[in-house]
Amino acid sequence: MQVRETAIKGLIELIPRVFDDERGYFFESYNKPLFASLGLPMDFVQDNQSFSVKGVLRGLHMQNEPFAQGKLVRVITGQVLDIAVDLRPDSPTFGQYETFLLDAKLANMAYIPEGFGHGFVALEDSIFSYKCTNVYNKVAESGIRWNDPDLNIDWGISNPIVSDKDQELKAFREIFPHAVV
Repeated sequence: MQVRETAIKGLIELIPRVFDDERGYFFESYNKPLFASLGLPMDFVQDNQSFSVKGVLRGLHMQNEPFAQGKLVRVITGQVLDIAVDLRPDSPTFGQYETFLLDAKLANMAYIPEGFGHGFVALEDSIFSYKCTNVYNKVAESGIRWNDPDLNIDWGISNPIVSDKDQELKAFREIFPHAVV
């Protein structure tokens, strides 16, 4: 498995070797010794899956302590632009984001540590899968509006389909009033 480290500490892309032929394909999506050598969690406690039609934007979501979640994300079918925003106030990359083009044909994955806001936009009809290091908790649920002007994220599309719930998320400065980005 190829590992691509990003400029944001702890945030990585994993690109497995895909074996394919006329029968189909095979790849390894999890390898405990490899994950351990990278300092990644071994104990995923919840798996989630969603389907999104082309143009759907979900995010930016996060879970507050004590229910913060690390996530191993990938697409099973389709292609998404995945966004992870560093929301760790003591981090030198606080307020910065990284993008991953997750593609079912590549089988690539991103590991997003605890303390990040996360979202994605479906570039085609897509099934999105993610393993979490903690269980979902409604009370700990939080997020930042996808089009926050301070974050200025380029989602790569115009007029995304965004849920009412995600349209009502807070602005970055409402959550971090003293932040400098």
